[in-house]
Amino acid sequence: MTRQPTLKQVRYLVAVSESGHFGKAAASCHVSQSTLSAGIAELEDVLGVPLVERNNRAVILTLLGEEVVRRGRSILLDVEDMRSLCDASAEPFAGKLRLGVIPTIAPFILPGLLNRMRSEHPRFKLFIREDLSGNLVELLHQGELDALLLALPFPAERVETMPLFEDEFMFACHQNHPLAAAQSLNVEQLKGQELLLLEDGHCLREHALDACSLKEAQVSVPYQATTLNTIVQMVANGIGITVLPKMAVAANVLRGTDVQIRPFDAQGVSRVVGLMWRKKSPRRNEFQLLGNFIQEASSGISIDAK
Repeated sequence: MTRQPTLKQVRYLVAVSESGHFGKAAASCHVSQSTLSAGIAELEDVLGVPLVERNNRAVILTLLGEEVVRRGRSILLDVEDMRSLCDASAEPFAGKLRLGVIPTIAPFILPGLLNRMRSEHPRFKLFIREDLSGNLVELLHQGELDALLLALPFPAERVETMPLFEDEFMFACHQNHPLAAAQSLNVEQLKGQELLLLEDGHCLREHALDACSLKEAQVSVPYQATTLNTIVQMVANGIGITVLPKMAVAANVLRGTDVQIRPFDAQGVSRVVGLMWRKKSPRRNEFQLLGNFIQEASSGISIDAK
C-alpha cells in the first residue's frame, strides 16, 4: 500500500514556511525541533522530492515545496472546516470557539462580555487571541481562528462580515487646551492640531482619520503610540489632542487624568464594530448568534462628557 502524507507532516511543513525557522516552527507546533525535522524528512521521503533547502542561515523552500505548502494550507483549512461542521451540529454555545479581537476593542468590551457569557452559557469555551487586524485575518485564513471581532471595514478576501454597532469617536484634550471649553466640536477644528494617533498597523488610526475626514497632511502627528493608554497619558501631559472610541472612555480609560472629552457635532464620526468569519464556514449561524449576543451585551455602553 502506497504511503500517504499525514496531516501532522503537512502542518510541520506549513509551520516552517510561515516562520522560516525550524526552532520557531517546532515551538508553534508544540513539539521538539528534532520531532519536527523528522516529520518533514518523512514527508519528503513519502513524496519522493526535496521540499526544504537547509543551511545555517535560513530555511528555504524548493519550488515544489512552495507548491506543497500552498496546497497543504488548503487541506488543513478544509480539515478545520470539517471540525467546525461537527461543532456546528451541536447546540449553539455548547462547544468552543477561537475568537480574534483587536487591541482597541479587547480590553474595553471583553471583561463584561466574558462574564455574561460564562453566566448564561457556562458550557461555552471562548478562547481569545488579541492582535492587530492584519495578523488576525491571516490566522483566520489559516484556520487558527474561527471568527474575529474587529473594526469594519477591513480589506479581506473570502470572508463574511456582520456589523454589530457603531462606536462613536470622542474628542479628548487636556483641560487647559483652548478647545476644552467647547461643548461640541466640528471635525474641521482638528485641522492643524497636534493629533496623537496609534502607530501604523492599527486600523483605529485609519478609521479615526476617515471618520473625521482628515488626511495625515492636515494634522501634525508628534507621536505614534502602541496603546490608547499611552496616548491618554500624553494628552494628560499637554502633548497634543486625540480622538478616543466611546467604548474606551466608557471603560474609564481616562480615570485619574485631567483629560476632557467632548462629542463631535456631526453624525457618523465613528467606527463600526463587527464580526468576520471565513465565507464557507459551516458555523455561520452560530457566529450570527454570537453577534446578536455581543450587540445585546454592548447596548449599555454610555458615557457622560465631562
